[in-house]
Amino acid sequence: MADPRFHELAGPWSLADLARLTGAEPRPGERGDMFHDVAPLDAAGPGDVAFVEDRRYFEALGDSGAGACFIHPDAAGRAPAGMALLVTKGPQRAFAIAAAAFHPPDPLTPGVAATAWVDPTAEVDPTCQIAPGACVGAGARLAAGVLVGPNAVVGRNCVLGAGTRVGPGASVTHALVGERVTIHAGVRIGADGFGVVPGRDGHVKIPQLGRVIIHDDVEIGANSTIDRGALGDTVVGPGCFIDNLVQIGHNVRLGRGCIIAAQVGISGSAILGDNVMMGGQSGLTGHIRIGDGVRVAAQSGVMREVPAGTSMGGSPAVPLPEFLRQTALLRRLVKGKGA
Repeated sequence: MADPRFHELAGPWSLADLARLTGAEPRPGERGDMFHDVAPLDAAGPGDVAFVEDRRYFEALGDSGAGACFIHPDAAGRAPAGMALLVTKGPQRAFAIAAAAFHPPDPLTPGVAATAWVDPTAEVDPTCQIAPGACVGAGARLAAGVLVGPNAVVGRNCVLGAGTRVGPGASVTHALVGERVTIHAGVRIGADGFGVVPGRDGHVKIPQLGRVIIHDDVEIGANSTIDRGALGDTVVGPGCFIDNLVQIGHNVRLGRGCIIAAQVGISGSAILGDNVMMGGQSGLTGHIRIGDGVRVAAQSGVMREVPAGTSMGGSPAVPLPEFLRQTALLRRLVKGKGA
């Protein structure tokens, strides 16, 4: 259960409300009709909503005091008597939607703080909130409901779409950002890409003359960086989720719905298709294409193009079944030598 000092609570919501919101099938129980919060199975009470998706938690389900639970149809028979059920093939997804309803984002307080600075030529919708210490550069355009957090910077001529939020200390330059984008604390968007021509007489910097284009409904985790393009643009497609401490190089293009976990590095000019998933600390070399739906295991290094739908593992990465066979063979070889 969330600490109300940090997470404001909305509701309560009825079983029917939650069913309409998530598309789940409601099955009334005996522990009440109204629900006040979400909680894990082992801590939930009669006024709380929980979820179960993994069979490892079936025992906890049987002991749970939750008033309601999002649950897969195949597991509904395992719920204890009296618990209301919200039956769905995607319990965790439905729970996430419900949790967002109980705990919506903090409301904005429109206006410009006394210690913020907004260039006179910037266009800032009156519904925006510009927090203390923030800076909005010349010619920038901020649509309705934009939040610029404390000490954040929006560079000259940048565009932020409606509902976008820029976290504390983040900076956005050379960028066109869509609607409902969440940019967490310390993010750096639009910095120089790493362009250098090495030489015996000294290295020469390549000017980075492109932009960053971020489409709608993207989330960018704390202290991640997205470099601007060298000549073309760096592009993040709609609905991408980027974790903390991710590095995306110049001219990289992410398709729709990519999920990039923490400490991933994507080298310049790599092109990712739709719904690519990259595990933590994995990486891509530059100038390669990654097909739709590719999955890259944690700590893998991908050094060649990958066709759509392939799962990759290891460094250099190979198709995941091959990587697992290599690992098993190496283990047998080590054991055979008495190690």
